[in-house]
Amino acid sequence: MKAIRNKIDRGLEVFLSFLMAFMIINVLWQVFSRYVMGQPSSFTDELARYLLIWIGLLGSAYASGKGLHLAMSLFHDKLKDKAKNRLEIILEILIILFAFGFLIVGGVRLVYLTFLLGQISAALELPLGYVYLIIPVSGFFFIFYSVDNILEKISGSKAV
Repeated sequence: MKAIRNKIDRGLEVFLSFLMAFMIINVLWQVFSRYVMGQPSSFTDELARYLLIWIGLLGSAYASGKGLHLAMSLFHDKLKDKAKNRLEIILEILIILFAFGFLIVGGVRLVYLTFLLGQISAALELPLGYVYLIIPVSGFFFIFYSVDNILEKISGSKAV
């Protein structure tokens, strides 16, 4: 499982880096076209918004998998090893339930409805279903990381 996780981590790192670089180039083009050329580009604002959505959702899944997410550790720090491990497993299960219910189920419904209604973005003329597709995809990564964390905690607690 560790090899699969490393490959997914590396893939997300590369993809997120590409999206960030693409967004920087896009925003630089917007600034250049607006202030140097005097005619702002019509699509860069919308593209930057959509890239930010993708970076935010994928980046939060990646950060959660790396344990870099925001956490309130008031109770966590006061617990002993066994109780701390149980609390971490319960929290991972809650993340799985949230990701499945809201991100995957809700995201798939949103994507389906958006494609069904044929919603198109104004400037890029891109079907908005492609923009919203990142919601269930990021939900999958949240669940993958949480399941892997649970398996790691269970196997680690048995070794102790």
